[in-house]
This record gives sequence, C-alpha cells and structure tokens, in this order.
Amino acid sequence: MNYSFTLALVVAALATGCQSNKQEKTGETASTDTAVAVSGSSRPTLLHSLPEMYNTPDGMALAPDSSVILSVPNFGNPSFTPVLLRMANDTIGFFFAPPKHPDTKHAAPMDLAYGPDGNLYYADNQWQYSKERKSRLMRVRMVNGKPATAEMVVEGFRLANAVVWKGNTVYVTDSQWDTPEKPRESAILHFSLSELNGTPVKLKPGFTDPHILTTFTTQDNPSALDNGADGLDYDSKGNLFTGGFGDGILYKMTLKPDGSLAEKTKFATLECVDGLIVDRKTDQLYVCDSKNNAIRIVSPDGKITTLAENGDTNGSNGLLDQPAEVLLKGNRLFIANYDMPEKAFKNKRFDAPHTLSVIDLKR
Repeated sequence: MNYSFTLALVVAALATGCQSNKQEKTGETASTDTAVAVSGSSRPTLLHSLPEMYNTPDGMALAPDSSVILSVPNFGNPSFTPVLLRMANDTIGFFFAPPKHPDTKHAAPMDLAYGPDGNLYYADNQWQYSKERKSRLMRVRMVNGKPATAEMVVEGFRLANAVVWKGNTVYVTDSQWDTPEKPRESAILHFSLSELNGTPVKLKPGFTDPHILTTFTTQDNPSALDNGADGLDYDSKGNLFTGGFGDGILYKMTLKPDGSLAEKTKFATLECVDGLIVDRKTDQLYVCDSKNNAIRIVSPDGKITTLAENGDTNGSNGLLDQPAEVLLKGNRLFIANYDMPEKAFKNKRFDAPHTLSVIDLKR
C-alpha cells in the first residue's frame, strides 16, 4: 500500500468532508478564521492541512537530510492509528508506524529527536490510556536513512513528553512524575547513550531514581491542570529550559561539568508552557502558550513578547489552533496545532481541519 500523499491530495481529502467524531456527535460547527482577532508581530500562515486520519499533530524533529519528522498520536480521534509523518519541501507523507504498547494496545508518539547514533528517539506517552507508568522512550533504528524497527530503551514513565539530545545525553520530561503523597510533581530525567544500548532501563517510582535531574511542583492555575514540565531545549551555553503546562512557570537550569544539576531558577512566568525551542544563534526561546493560542518569545534576559496570538479558530487559514510544538528550520518557525482544549483555554473545541502553521522570522 502506498501511504505517501501530496499536499494537493490532503486538501482534496478535506474537501470531501473529513470531520471529527466529536463534531458528528455534537453537531458543533467549527469556528472559522473570519474576523478572528490577531495580534503580535507576525501572522502565521498555513503550512499543511491533514485529513482526519492524522488528527492530532504534535512533536517535530529535524532529520539529517533536512526533512522534518512529525508525530501524530491521534488522541483527538483514536479510531485512527498513530503515525510518524515526513515533511519535505511541499509534500508530507507516511514515515513509520510506531508499535503498540503490549499492555494498552495503543501507540502514542509525542516529542522526538535524532540521537548522535543516527537513530530516532520518541516519547511513547501512554498517559491517555494508563496512569500506571506505561509510558516509554522508544528508539527507531534507521538504516540508510529509512526507519527499520522500533524498540523500547526506557520504561516506567508516567507522561513522557519532550525529548532532547545534548551531546551523548538524552533529556526527557515527564509531566506527571508524581506520587499519591506528592500529586503535583513533574521531572526531567536524563540517560547516556551508552546505557541505552543494553537491557532497557526500568525507572523506579518516586524520587530516588538516579536518572532524575530535577523535579518541579505545579502551582495553582485557572485551568486546574497539574501537568508540569513540558517542552524542553537548551541554549548556546548549555543551559536547559522547561516550563509547566499548567502553571506557565519557565525554568532555567545550569549544569555541572558531570551533567548533574548546578542551579534551577524561575526564569519567566507565562500562562502556559507547552512545546518550546531555543534559537541558539540568539538564545531567544520560542514558546507555545497553548492556553491562549499564542507563540511567545522569551529573550535571554527573561523578557516576554508576543510573536503571534489569535482568538478561537479552526486553523483553516493557518492561524494558531492550540499550538503545542515548534521547530526552527532556517528562518521558518514550524508550529504543530494540537487542538485538544482544556478548561479555560481560548481554543474551545477539537475540530477539522488539522493543521500545521508556519511563521517566517526576521533573524
């Protein structure tokens, strides 16, 4: 079966009336982009529209050949199989089918990144299907630039989320690394490449596992969300940055020469921190404020400005529709619109089309 499709085919598929199950059941009509308030220094435009079979775009990774790999966990309409897609030039098509978890019977690819070994690593976030530490870090073995097989390298996460390689160390956020005694905790965990080449690492519950770099406590917030550390990246000096999805607190972490934590500070406070990326040419952070349909810029001194923000929209004209992940490719900022709202979010419904936006930056 040929899974590849061009942008023209995707648009044609949408034209035939692809709609989400939720829309069909409720009869709700998706909002349009007409008269939606837009602010910020840049207006997003449409990069790709996806059919219902690819309904919840999320993580993105820049491949060695300069293409972009996109994860689609399909949480919005799980009747469709989760996939990884490949974007190159003006086309987007099938790349890999992540294996299902043997217990939950679901695959759930979120953020992803290429490792120094040339293989692709992704967070398999099973939180939607089990709260019993079923999430994993997976590795897709690459052969001549093409995906071959996938294997588990770490097990025991609760809500595995962001994945970032820095040298021979991979850092992974767990947005729900908590216990009954501490129900609002999240964490960054780290693993060396060498320890991922043997028996899969099995994490210990609680706060004594040696792979924990640091933990965070989510503060009260209007959405009553306790999801913590979400997006993750590092700057030109090697400092790590992450932020709370629920409370919007952005943290900066400096590391010791041995990779352990030297210092953790509150760097800035937004309303929400979802995916983020650091432009290591300028050390500016581009942050997804999912609650407000916005992309914020945080300067190296912690000043917050708005790159783009708009009201509730279905994203059909490329406007932001609950942005969850960002990726820099040259002077272009790719944005994945996750479109699964929570309480008090500006985005009000999961609806077609399912889109990726892009902003041309002045760098």
